[in-house]
Amino acid sequence: MDYTLSHIAAVTGGALHGDDRRVAAVATDSRNSIAAPGETLFVALVGPNHDGHRYIEELYRRGVRSFLVGYVPDPPAAPMPDASFVTVPDTLDALQALAAYHRQQYNGTVAAITGSNGKTVVKEWIAQLWPEGAGRLFRSPRSYNSQLGVALSLLMIRGDEQLVVIEAGISRPGEMERLEAMIRPQIGILTNIGAAHGENFNSDEQKLDEKLKLFRNAESIIYRADIPLIAKHIGKRYGKCPERLHGWRTDLATGLAEHFGDYASRENAAHVVALYRLLGIAPKPLDGLQPVAMRLELREGILGSTVINDSYNSDLTSLGIALDYLDHNAGDRPKALILSDILQAGLKSDELYRQVAALVREHGIADFTGIGPGIASAAHHFVALLGSEHVHLHAATDDFLRHIDKERFAGRFILVKGSRAFGFERISRMLEKRTHTTTLEVNLGALAANLGHFRAMLRPGTRVMAMVKAHSYGTGSVEIAAMLQHEGVDYLAVAFADEGVALREAGIRLPIVVLNSDPGSFAVMADYDLEPEIYSFSSLKGYAAEIRSRGITEAPIHLKMDTGMHRLGFMPQELPELCVLLKDEHAVKVRSIFSHLAASEDPAEDDFTRGQIALFTRMSGRIVETLGDPSILRHICNSAGIARFPEAHFDMVRLGVGLYGIEDPALQAAATLRTQIVQIKTLDRGDTVGYNRRGVATGPMRTATIPIGYADGMDRGLGRGAGQVCIRGVLCPTFGNICMDTCMIDITAVPEAREGDEVVIFGERPTVREVAEVLGTISYEVLTSVSARIKRIYVRE
Repeated sequence: MDYTLSHIAAVTGGALHGDDRRVAAVATDSRNSIAAPGETLFVALVGPNHDGHRYIEELYRRGVRSFLVGYVPDPPAAPMPDASFVTVPDTLDALQALAAYHRQQYNGTVAAITGSNGKTVVKEWIAQLWPEGAGRLFRSPRSYNSQLGVALSLLMIRGDEQLVVIEAGISRPGEMERLEAMIRPQIGILTNIGAAHGENFNSDEQKLDEKLKLFRNAESIIYRADIPLIAKHIGKRYGKCPERLHGWRTDLATGLAEHFGDYASRENAAHVVALYRLLGIAPKPLDGLQPVAMRLELREGILGSTVINDSYNSDLTSLGIALDYLDHNAGDRPKALILSDILQAGLKSDELYRQVAALVREHGIADFTGIGPGIASAAHHFVALLGSEHVHLHAATDDFLRHIDKERFAGRFILVKGSRAFGFERISRMLEKRTHTTTLEVNLGALAANLGHFRAMLRPGTRVMAMVKAHSYGTGSVEIAAMLQHEGVDYLAVAFADEGVALREAGIRLPIVVLNSDPGSFAVMADYDLEPEIYSFSSLKGYAAEIRSRGITEAPIHLKMDTGMHRLGFMPQELPELCVLLKDEHAVKVRSIFSHLAASEDPAEDDFTRGQIALFTRMSGRIVETLGDPSILRHICNSAGIARFPEAHFDMVRLGVGLYGIEDPALQAAATLRTQIVQIKTLDRGDTVGYNRRGVATGPMRTATIPIGYADGMDRGLGRGAGQVCIRGVLCPTFGNICMDTCMIDITAVPEAREGDEVVIFGERPTVREVAEVLGTISYEVLTSVSARIKRIYVRE
């Protein structure tokens, strides 16, 4: 894009305040790096729990001078003499209006993809099969398919593309009209209709009808014509113009069986083939299609490193997104980038790598490895910006693998980003630490969505303390804390000081509360800027003495009130003495006052819970009044309390197990425990399985052995058919006793199961809650019982 601010004001119906200037890029997230701040327009988006206007001064200090705002901010602490503002009634509406205008200037072909599943795969496969010599193709990055993502995608169109492919997703009625007004596709592709994102729709029929609004002005619509629901609704809405309809049937997908073993892939490929037929363009051979990495995966690496694997595609846009993801997770740890040549970028090589080098420097890469002749030819750009000691170049992947110095990557956060032709999966395999076939996959996107779910329940300005104690309920403390820091929570809470120290050493900067702050940890808490929970007179006096010995005043503390849990905290009768001590003690300053609800999830105990809330109101109010400090935060609600007692949100809430989506079906399951079948056996009647011969075959059967046992968190109570795992979509019971490192599964009902097949212990099916019910325990115990020897993998769509 290339517009003046006065032009943008005219397009969006806004007013320009300040000098007119040209902008070539848009930013909406102040947390991301900005490669060319002087040419960037920052759009101050406003939501229920965020306001981009708060970050204008920070962005100004980083060099941004152009802002699209809902209001001109109050006079800042420091002058911003050359800042320019376009003011509009609604910044998201204005951004979408600008995106719609920019799309109207493009004269090529726009194809839009919607559906319940497969959108990203179809989009990426279209790009993979785009032939040499057919001109440029642009597709929206990753899953940029939302109201914001579509607008940002459209603004990336340069104008010289032959084909633009945009992914469009909706989660509730009324959204597709806004997307259609921006995209205005000539070609529409409907992948399928299913259960995904169905919580806000009355039926699949309503959801399909909403999705089809995207094709209102399309000249051609590609869809599977032998699904009755789809055929009926497309015929009803668009049947008066049959020349627009390009339905394909099962025979097209069947004909692709030699290339794809599963039907979902054949269905996705059929949409791609139908598009190329419609365009009259011969695609590259289907044999060249590769799996689509739809999410960035964060894995434990060698020598204390962490590896982000993005080894399937590389272009300038996706590089920027991957570098942002690296920033969000690395914290203060040194960052390394291994990058291949970027193919078919549509820019001259020298200009392309000048921009890449600027992007790499902007993101603070401490160690850069470039692989390929294109990068090598532009070495001067990287050396000039990064210094020769930080730049390592190789002609090919094989050359890098032959000469790799693994020590160079010790302790670093490493992004592996390569075009498919360079085979960077070999680099990822070399750098990743391999310890156990079984993995606990943690979906950071689901965690962020669950955080947003709870934030939507809060009044504007209510703060969030996120619990990352017990290794973030077994999912991994540092990685989860980094995500929460990026998502803008206000506090983190850990159980013990050692957990807080690990977060500080990993670069986490948020305030961290230690909930079990014993006297032996006071010194280390002061050393690492950790804030204690104070629950007794001895803890108050001991911590104050430690702080005074350091010559510090007003060190933050968090007071725990006992309102009925009777675990830790000051009792009501202790308040008079507590107030006297606090008023005279200048070494510490009360940052917050809180209590813990004992049974907030149980409707039968609601009277008791309301009594706790009333008592907390009185106790905390007395302390605030005594100290004369209205800035003291008060909080009592946990996850269940947030949802069930909105009157008790006070100034802050504490979000714990709700983040992981394991109790409420309205939330997204964030953790999936997976393994693989390592061996299959065929048994006859009377054969026995496992220790003590507890599994006895009553007839011919097949069993699968999987590498997870009670030492990994597979409780022995799940043995002998009590527990189930999911294989190829089928729930299969355990067979025999659970062993220390393995267990056996009855897979007779899945004759197509093979060695190497994925096995889900818990996730979407069976859920953590279902496993807990079998064991007669709570979901927390199941999740926190996953052994530390199980490798955690962190993904984000």
